[in-house]
Amino acid sequence: MAKQVQMTKEGIETLRKELDELVNDKRPKLVERLANARQQGDLTENSDYANAKEELEFLDGRIDELEDVLKTATVVKANGKAQGVDIGARVTVKVNGDRHIFDIVGEWEADPVNKKISPESPLGQALVGKRVGDKVEVEAPAGKLKYEILAIE
Repeated sequence: MAKQVQMTKEGIETLRKELDELVNDKRPKLVERLANARQQGDLTENSDYANAKEELEFLDGRIDELEDVLKTATVVKANGKAQGVDIGARVTVKVNGDRHIFDIVGEWEADPVNKKISPESPLGQALVGKRVGDKVEVEAPAGKLKYEILAIE
C-alpha cells in the first residue's frame, strides 16, 4: 500500500494543474511531434525522433508520478497555535535579529527559495510540534542557528 502524502489544499491544486497541463496540452503536442518525426524516414539517424521519444518517456514518468502522489494525497489543515507548528502553518521566527516567515508544507510542495519548507527539512524538523516562544537550534552550513518562534498562524 502506498504511503499517504500530506499536503496543503493549495499544494494539491498546484499538482492537479500541472498534471492537467501535462496530460491535455504538452503530451498531445509531443505525441504529434513524435509522429511527424517518425514520418521523416530512417529512425536510426533521426535525432528529432530520438529526442521526442526521450521527452515523451520523461513526461509519461512525471505524469505517473503525479497521479500516484494525488491518489495518496490527503489535505492537512493547520491546527492553529494550540497544537503548535505542523503542516499548513505559517511560522514567524527570529534568527540573528531578523524576522522570517516560513510556510510549513508537504514534502511535494517544498520550495525553500520561497520559504516553503517541509517537516523533513532540518528547520522543519526542529519547528514541528513547537509553540510560540519556543527556541530551536538548527545545524546549517554556516554553523548552528538559533530560531525563536514569534507567531504561528
